[in-house]
Amino acid sequence: MQANPLLRLEKISKSFGHVQVIHDVTVDVHPGRVTVLLGENGAGKSTLIKMIAGVHAPSGGRILVDGAEVRIPDTKASEALGIATIHQELNLVPSMTVAENITLGRTPRRFGVINRRRMRAIAREALATIGLDVDVDTPVGDLGIARQQLVEIAKALSLDARILILDEPTAALTTSEIKALFDVVRDLKARGVGMVFISHHLDEIAEIGDDVNVLRDGEFVARVPADTHEDELIRLMVGRSIDKQFPREPSPAPAGAPVQLDVSALEAPGLGPISLQVRPGEVVALAGLMGAGRTELLRCLAGADAYTSGRVEVRGERLAPYDVAAATAAGVGHVPEDRKMQGLVLDASVAENIGYATVRSTSRFGLVDRKGQRRRASAVAERLRIRMDSIDQPIRSLSGGNQQKAVFGRWFTAGSKVLLLDEPTRGVDVGAKVEIYELINEITADGGCVLMASSDLPEVLGMADRILVMSQGRIAGELPAESATQDSIMQLAVSNVNRDEEPANPQGATA
Repeated sequence: MQANPLLRLEKISKSFGHVQVIHDVTVDVHPGRVTVLLGENGAGKSTLIKMIAGVHAPSGGRILVDGAEVRIPDTKASEALGIATIHQELNLVPSMTVAENITLGRTPRRFGVINRRRMRAIAREALATIGLDVDVDTPVGDLGIARQQLVEIAKALSLDARILILDEPTAALTTSEIKALFDVVRDLKARGVGMVFISHHLDEIAEIGDDVNVLRDGEFVARVPADTHEDELIRLMVGRSIDKQFPREPSPAPAGAPVQLDVSALEAPGLGPISLQVRPGEVVALAGLMGAGRTELLRCLAGADAYTSGRVEVRGERLAPYDVAAATAAGVGHVPEDRKMQGLVLDASVAENIGYATVRSTSRFGLVDRKGQRRRASAVAERLRIRMDSIDQPIRSLSGGNQQKAVFGRWFTAGSKVLLLDEPTRGVDVGAKVEIYELINEITADGGCVLMASSDLPEVLGMADRILVMSQGRIAGELPAESATQDSIMQLAVSNVNRDEEPANPQGATA
């Protein structure tokens, strides 16, 4: 017989104004078990856990901890009940050190003065639980997204919580980091900690979950075992069957077609020299481990970062370096890895964010075509099924996946012919991923091309025509997608590239 739940959400509802986002949902969290919340972006998962964390108050229903009804007016009250929450968007202070962030709100003191020795010891102990080896005096802002995510997890674990809420904890992690995190989760299960886990990676659900609660449009749909077949989970989640998770439709360019993107001997600190070509109709994937240089390369090509030498051409015309406006005018679109910091103006509206790339090209006599901007933004938002109340609402109020679709929609609206995608489907549900993949197909069918950095190897294998594997800031080798495997990609990804040698081409593919 299963033990009584540590946490019970009983007939919970939540409304924002006249809009009801959660309706009559019941979820139980048991000791030593992982309860998965599954649903599309906007289904209500993050709103549900924010009520557990004390960020939002329920409009109806009850929250019970150990069988007793509780009120959770703020995050301090949540922590006092033994609940620790890791939100999808990180809650760290970039200018503060790792140790300061981990102990924030409970900084140890001695005689009224911060006890930095004790603070560092707490931080090191927390980091050790997840196997993260970083200097605790490092400012968090100096760490990459993946390591920041791990610091957030260590911070939550240091609270010695009985109930742990994990909202997309693996989104920015590598395969080895995910394995380390899941080892921690299994250890916590053995110690009786109850957990809520949200992930869009269906393969993770069977590996780490015990039961799955499926939400759709803010309502409870079904509770099923975690080993339920992925096809059935998708059907429950989106309300329809999806025939192909990776619906790639190759669009080979005719013989003699000009190269769309031509990169020659590009070098930047820790990067290159790199040479590559992407032709019309192609999807070329950049694979590799965290820190391999994929993001840095895409930012140089987009004009966001400078490079020290080399040449970038778009359809035969040289692209001015370190010039985002010039890249945009040349038809280059960039979906960055960090949508919050680099891809969005959070206080601006959905319409404004989608329209930023076309403000200049659609203006007349120096006046912004506001009516046209709203019309175009509305059309792409409907096409991408962006869940929102209004095209005029601040984009920060959208779920993470819907924000990502808005960034993508900006470049689709601009008619970009060279699309640079950095982890384009991170934090996006299965249904929305397929919609993005279908848009990629449309772009390539229309003669455009895509250069895509992705840590999702099934995505790389399923959507790329060619795969360039990066290691230590260089291209370690190239693989044709039809014969590549996850193992062959990883073998190149962990290779030590000699900077005086040409990259490997183990499959005989040509650039």
